[in-house]
Amino acid sequence: MKCPRCGSENVNVQMVAETRVKKKSGLVYWLVFGWWLEPILWIFFTIPRLIFALFRPRRYKTKTVRSSMCICQNCGNRWKVK
Repeated sequence: MKCPRCGSENVNVQMVAETRVKKKSGLVYWLVFGWWLEPILWIFFTIPRLIFALFRPRRYKTKTVRSSMCICQNCGNRWKVK
């Protein structure tokens, strides 16, 4: 395999794992209640709200994507394997 930048044969292939975080959808909640309820709760119930925010389950979904990357050992160029 040759580097497209410098033409060197000194290329290393590695597996790279990327973790993507996606917040679960809450659009209907925000349009109906969230735009006015969230600020009121923070103003009047700050301490209980902070405690609740610390102990509630996370509403995030993670996804791990693996791909192969080539790295030239001479010039440092890197690209995805096709």
